[in-house]
Amino acid sequence: MADRLPDPVLFSQGGFRIATRLFVDGDIRGDERQVARLRRFAQVEDPLADDVVAWMARRPQGAGRAEFEKALHGGLEALDGPAEELAAFFRHVEATPFWVDRERVERGARAITRAGLLGLFPLGDMSLMGGYLASRATKSLIGTGEIEYRAARRLVETATWWIDVTTPGALVPGERGYASALRVRLVHAHVRAAMNRRPDWDYAAWDRPVNQVQTVGTLLLFSLVFVFGVQLLGLRYSARERADILHLWRYVGWLMGVDEELLPADEEDAWRLLWLLASTEFIPDEDSKRLARALTETHAAIGEGRGAVGKVLAHLSVAVHSSISRLVLGKVNADFLELPNDRVAQAAVLAVAGVNFAAETLRRVVPGATALQERIGEAGRRGYVRRLGRIFAPDTTYAQHMRVA
Repeated sequence: MADRLPDPVLFSQGGFRIATRLFVDGDIRGDERQVARLRRFAQVEDPLADDVVAWMARRPQGAGRAEFEKALHGGLEALDGPAEELAAFFRHVEATPFWVDRERVERGARAITRAGLLGLFPLGDMSLMGGYLASRATKSLIGTGEIEYRAARRLVETATWWIDVTTPGALVPGERGYASALRVRLVHAHVRAAMNRRPDWDYAAWDRPVNQVQTVGTLLLFSLVFVFGVQLLGLRYSARERADILHLWRYVGWLMGVDEELLPADEEDAWRLLWLLASTEFIPDEDSKRLARALTETHAAIGEGRGAVGKVLAHLSVAVHSSISRLVLGKVNADFLELPNDRVAQAAVLAVAGVNFAAETLRRVVPGATALQERIGEAGRRGYVRRLGRIFAPDTTYAQHMRVA
């Protein structure tokens, strides 16, 4: 057996190392041969989606996108003589893998929905902020300017997309979550096309843009890190619920073009893959700091135009969000990203987590409480999307992002 890799910085600090001991038996660290196998996927993109984008570029403006949308809602049979690129894409997408269990997908969606608005904290403070540690993956974000200069809108659009794909009943053909997953897959292909045309793209240092390793890394941040994050904040998930959530995201990853070899089959697989990714991809740089600063500034924006009260709200917002980030990322990474270190806010977050844990313990023994919490969570998520939709008008068709190429 080749030598085991040392603990990556992300896990040697904070809660991740503890988490692996709680949820996984044995040594999950990868060896050098496994790293080499993973790193080969850093040179792999998404040929089916890339071919569709190249075909769209040859069509009159808007024509290719219109055909894509028609197939998205009605399937290939809705098109009269579709182009081979479009037909190949949808033939693959519509051939649902044998391992997809629709009941488990629905149970996973209900478990995620139960978290309600609390689930948005791990999404932004752990998943997105943690993703900025992967400096190679950030180059496409910096290249488009979308995150740094339109951070608030992009954060809302990411949250809206995440809610779309995790809503019960949404991951079947023609429904919103299914359509959102495929639209974002096409956005990734448009970004790849744009980055591949840049003369300054450094393939040796940054790999292929929006490659398979980066895409599955994002998938794990939205799935495994979410599960771990909400549990740190006091929610309680059974082993079956955690497995169902990861099963839902395995299917989302497949829809988004991730190679099946990279899709974790269970929780232990997910931890093993995240450990490998942390060992090889989480190498923060100055761009990581820039993106972290932009995200932090969106939290401070809550106080704009509110005078002295606004300043207090801005301080509290930044302190709370940064404290949640520090719970998972640890001191070394949080300090590198220059996240505020407010000990009072950190204590408050842990106190609230304790209250949540007590309430969750009660929920598990009260008949009907889980179903009620799912309905409350769903209502909270719907209200969030409506409120922010009025403020930011997020583009859930992602048409503007597809123009980046």
